[in-house]
Amino acid sequence: MPLARVSIFPLSGALLLPGMELPLHIFEPRYRALIHDAMARDRRIGMIQPRGKGLKPTLFDMGCLGHIRHIEALEDGRFNIVLKGLARFRVVRELEVSTAFRQIEAEVEQAPDPDEVLSAVERAGLEQEAQLFAKMLGYVVDWSAVSRLDDQALVNGIAQIAPFDPAAKQTLLEADTLNERAELVIQLMQIVGRAERDGGATMQ
Repeated sequence: MPLARVSIFPLSGALLLPGMELPLHIFEPRYRALIHDAMARDRRIGMIQPRGKGLKPTLFDMGCLGHIRHIEALEDGRFNIVLKGLARFRVVRELEVSTAFRQIEAEVEQAPDPDEVLSAVERAGLEQEAQLFAKMLGYVVDWSAVSRLDDQALVNGIAQIAPFDPAAKQTLLEADTLNERAELVIQLMQIVGRAERDGGATMQ
């Protein structure tokens, strides 16, 4: 895998997957600087989850490279952006830099196979579990629109928006195939569903 210098935005609970979009509100000065730098270069930043808290927490080993496909500059210096996921990356080492934001050297994977699909049985099982999950949590969903999504958009969409905890989100990112991610999504929805039935707790 090719090595690349990646400016990163560590954010717990934020999951970006290749091919998916993630809206973000940028307000901290160091991340405003990150966006200014990215816009002056190639519009790319790396989303990655921290393992802990503090100003410079350790990081998980894997994140996702994103392209800023939309940006709205607000009057007070904040930004609203939409990131489009490009490819996963694995951290090789953190770089010593003078910028306010952190930078790493990373191995960037190839973009995933766009033709990867689920079997009809896997797709039906995922949709059924998603309907039970949404009903239990009181989500209003346009299921006719969901049925028109391709398999990757369905699996990755649930992975991004469902109320799973950061460790679960990381596991979903690190799943190497669509089938593996779909199986994990089903398992996590069942775990959250059981927690909801047993006392109203969710994985947040």
